[in-house]
Amino acid sequence: MTIKASTGLRDGTLVTGSLRSLLNGGRINIYAGAAPATADAALGGATLLCAVTVNSTGTGINFDTAASGGVLQKAPGEVWSGVNVATGVASFYRHVAAGDAGDASTTAARLQGTIGIAGADLNLSSTSLAYGATQTIDYYSVALPTL
Repeated sequence: MTIKASTGLRDGTLVTGSLRSLLNGGRINIYAGAAPATADAALGGATLLCAVTVNSTGTGINFDTAASGGVLQKAPGEVWSGVNVATGVASFYRHVAAGDAGDASTTAARLQGTIGIAGADLNLSSTSLAYGATQTIDYYSVALPTL
């Protein structure tokens, strides 16, 4: 259980901007299948189950305006949800910037992590997603490790 940051996100954070600025306006894609080895890798045979945006509208999701104790959380006024486009068992997610096509890239800003009911990088009430149902993410945060 370790969130993987893409090369593009790491380089962008070090040189051109904050993690917040690089991922604001993006989405969280939830997948079934084997997770790629890195966040730089193409999605391979993974199946997209849901794209999470603001109120399932396609509008990009955003982080809060401030971090606290090295933790950045979802914007408190936003409802993060998506309508499932397939039925399957969610196994991993990618938080991606707007326009990310999921292909191999060392420049795309991405976070990739596991999905479970408890103890995963992203916990859902159920990992079994059904076509047409709405999936919400009520709590999401990214933390930098302490020194």
